[in-house]
Amino acid sequence: MDQTIFAENFINKIFGIVLLFVLLKQLHWDISTIGFKKYGLVKTILKGFALALFSFFIAYTIECSILYFQEKKIYLGFFITGFSLTGVGSIQTGIGFVFINIFFNIINVIMEEGTFRGLFYQLINTRYSLKTALFIQALLFGIWHIVTPLHNWIDGEISGMGFVSLSIGYIILAGMMGVKWGLLYRMTGNLYAGMADHFFNNCIATNLLHVVSNTGIDEYMIFRILIAQIFSFAIVVFLWKGQKIEGLK
Repeated sequence: MDQTIFAENFINKIFGIVLLFVLLKQLHWDISTIGFKKYGLVKTILKGFALALFSFFIAYTIECSILYFQEKKIYLGFFITGFSLTGVGSIQTGIGFVFINIFFNIINVIMEEGTFRGLFYQLINTRYSLKTALFIQALLFGIWHIVTPLHNWIDGEISGMGFVSLSIGYIILAGMMGVKWGLLYRMTGNLYAGMADHFFNNCIATNLLHVVSNTGIDEYMIFRILIAQIFSFAIVVFLWKGQKIEGLK
């Protein structure tokens, strides 16, 4: 898998976008129904990027501090790598690879946010409460990400028990992210803030901006992502509760 530019990860995202539009037509919905609104595009994108920048600034600072106190030489590297739970893959430094990475991640957030926070959220909400819809779409989003440890298991890089433990961890982490982006959707009325935060996590913090030391690359990437996501999740929940209280005045 993933031996060419047009790997299965790209193909399934394109297929997902096509299927999303087919389903919208069947439901007689337009794209605004699932959060692709005409208003607030720039404003909410900037909010999403601000949330990601602040959260990952904290995460990168903690990561670099840990390596510094271990007396390692560290610097930030800007290059392309494929994300893996078992270590860094091939490194690409060409500008063409950077643009391809950006393009693929735009496709990714359109498909995933449009499907989970958009279509699934609205479909579930037609029968159940907004709260139930929020948590079900987040659970589905978590299950969707089992494919990452599944790759490693199929390739023999992890054991069966490793696959189970990583899958549970992924469901929890991705599920938490799904709740966060769902709350951003409810607070802003569109998908763009969540898409910006999602894009920054996948494109910048995972694939482009790396912590390099004399003993390796991204040795604490999982902890970096975990710290940033927990921190940003707490911010969004705090803002959500504040908005609810304000709405009751």
